[in-house]
Amino acid sequence: MSDTAGDLMSRGVECVQAHETLDRAAQLMRELGVGALPVCLDDRVTGIITDRDIVVECVALGHDPARVRAGDLATGLVWVPAEATVEEALTRMEEHRIKRLPVMRDHRMVGMISEADLARHLPDDKLAEFVHRVYAGS
Repeated sequence: MSDTAGDLMSRGVECVQAHETLDRAAQLMRELGVGALPVCLDDRVTGIITDRDIVVECVALGHDPARVRAGDLATGLVWVPAEATVEEALTRMEEHRIKRLPVMRDHRMVGMISEADLARHLPDDKLAEFVHRVYAGS
């Protein structure tokens, strides 16, 4: 098993700027093959937006994704430092019942831990325990 959040994370994460529209965010997600993007104001991460956020909080409510800004839907930022242990990262994800976790170093995002990263790096028993806690809420 990896030692730190920095060892576990995927690098090269791209942000959508807070002023960009949700249709642009969705296009970027499609281009990158991801289901979530950090939302940035200049070079600072302010939150995360998911494909589900766009559907549930915009489209399903009858709003136009070409008019709603990514910053309007960005949820609160939960993160870990790159030096955090894998256990600390998992605990943070479990506590907040989130499936993606930004990894920060010197106030800058350096990567993101996703379920795919967990599946690649965790032993099966540890992965099963994580999935149970996040999805079952126990």
